Amino acid sequence: MSLTEKILKNFEGKVVRKDLTKLVKGNAVVPTYVLEYLLGQHCASFDEEIVSQGVVKVKDILKKHFVHREEAEVVKSIIKENGQHRIIDKVSVKLNDRKGTYEAEFTNLGLKGVLVSSEIVVNNKKLLTSGVWCIINISYLMNEDLKNSPWIIESLKPIQISQIDIQEYKSIRKEFSKDEWIDLLIQSIGLNPEQLNFRSKLLQLTRMVSFCENNYNLMELGPKGTGKSHIYSELSPHGMLISGGEVTQAKLFVNNSNGQIGLVGYWDNVAFDEFAGESKRVDKNLVDTMKNYMANKSFSRGSTPYGASASFSFVGNTTHSVPYMMKHSNLFEALPKAYYDTAFLDRIHCYLPGWEVQKLRNDLFTDGYGFIVDYIAEVLKELRKEDYSLLYSKHFELSETITTRDRTGVLKTFSGLCKIIYPDMVCSKEEIKELLEFAIEGRKRVKNQLTLMDETFGEVSFSYTDTATQKSYAINTLEEKQYKSVNNISTAPTNNNKDFNEEQVINQPSKPSKLSQQHRVISENEKGISYEKLFGDYLKGATQIKIFDPYIRHFYQVKNLMELLQVILKIKSQGDDISVHLTTKYDDLKQTESEEKLNLLKDSFEGSGIEFTFEFDQSASFHARSIETDNGWKIILDRGLDIYQPYDFKNPFNLAN
Repeated sequence: MSLTEKILKNFEGKVVRKDLTKLVKGNAVVPTYVLEYLLGQHCASFDEEIVSQGVVKVKDILKKHFVHREEAEVVKSIIKENGQHRIIDKVSVKLNDRKGTYEAEFTNLGLKGVLVSSEIVVNNKKLLTSGVWCIINISYLMNEDLKNSPWIIESLKPIQISQIDIQEYKSIRKEFSKDEWIDLLIQSIGLNPEQLNFRSKLLQLTRMVSFCENNYNLMELGPKGTGKSHIYSELSPHGMLISGGEVTQAKLFVNNSNGQIGLVGYWDNVAFDEFAGESKRVDKNLVDTMKNYMANKSFSRGSTPYGASASFSFVGNTTHSVPYMMKHSNLFEALPKAYYDTAFLDRIHCYLPGWEVQKLRNDLFTDGYGFIVDYIAEVLKELRKEDYSLLYSKHFELSETITTRDRTGVLKTFSGLCKIIYPDMVCSKEEIKELLEFAIEGRKRVKNQLTLMDETFGEVSFSYTDTATQKSYAINTLEEKQYKSVNNISTAPTNNNKDFNEEQVINQPSKPSKLSQQHRVISENEKGISYEKLFGDYLKGATQIKIFDPYIRHFYQVKNLMELLQVILKIKSQGDDISVHLTTKYDDLKQTESEEKLNLLKDSFEGSGIEFTFEFDQSASFHARSIETDNGWKIILDRGLDIYQPYDFKNPFNLAN
């Protein structure tokens, strides 16, 4: 059964084809969860004809009822002339304490001071914050008292799913493998899982932790165009995205003049967009209040203490490359001066490396099925009530040198990712290990910078022990391994008299003066990797090279093979000829297509000194993909030649090319 069939079978009515939102959105400036709410109401079928009719109906609803700001006067006229009208708009409410009434403000319609009943406000308290998208029946009734607004809210319904069955959600999880479930989640946020490796998927899913983990503090800094703020504005109606420079103590925590609780009291996650910028002016008192809240889950203004569970997500752009920051400053260098404070930064549970996230391009978006955004948002909200942080303790122990604050950061990230990927708590030791290592890395990235900024922060051994084997594993961040020559932080392993994971020790071997056997492990998202650097030296002196790889089929895979042949051409002695023979397989019914590509490659190298030949062996088992030479070396390839992530190879100006 294909993934699509499995999704449709188990989550009928709770999923939507993600490309439909593009079809209906048009020029309506409306969040994805609003569109998918409407699509879920009218396209909850897998019959193409019904879906097509539903799309037309949703378009019609938006055309008739969504309020465009430039057409506000037209909509007001329709309401007045007809007596009443149904609209879709963002509504916020304030208490008029002098009159003792609640007054609504419409973002696009432009109305202010519209009376709203206490019952509506009590049932929808988020109206009292920065606003909620709603379907509203509004009427117009002229009255003699000119002080009162003639506009009347007859009914108001927030655009969100009313309830979900969390136990049903958990039980259905068992129907999917780990990879299938992750792909479903990635499609749910609108991305194509085929374009992402496992680590890249984890980076995307970590952005969701703030919605399922109470009081979780995440920071993501990286280049522009990676969709840092998109997930916080589009994924959930329980999250609020604000500009980093547009927040005050009164808006975020509590307004002392009227006692009204701010954003942290009503939203599950408050995300600060455009958070970076050294020249930005920030209220130091606000930073102090945030520090207290991030550490103690409480805040006070005046004499009254308050508690809240809202998570914070800080996203912004870096100004320098990663190796530059590692050599000359630190990874927090782009922050405003007031936030460039070790006490504040020590409250960050995870630093997400935004420079690893792929920039958004057309082929990164999916047309597959994913959860209706509002459905997964309600699931994540429900999971905030649970704690998965000790799931790792069945198999592993964290190093005793890890401080309480570091441990909290690791376990919160780990717990959140477990809730997202393994909501039923069913996961293997190896699956727990990969999430634990990722969570440790996220906190270690924070601590590394703190030790650079303030010498009073002592170095910590970010390691864990397998309780069954008593073997210790030390964790380094990917940038530590990748830019070792410019890194100011000492990397694992540390001397704790325990054996460390061999992969960590040999992950960055120095170039041997004399060729010897070695085992090279490449981390996902690691850059600077080429065939020449990996095994160019081992191919020198060979006159016959045999390549065994069943997956030389698609264009980019043949292009990989061409790059290997270019390396061989570059390193061969002038005047020598080398024969290179490929044994591979073809997709069923696509032998001719594969043969044409390889023949083009063969013709390309004719007369170059490389005689390239190939054969298809459909019966070969290919237990080990490899490169064998007549100079005595055999290179065993776990992933074959296909080790590179997808990239825009059609763009000649792409740096990856």
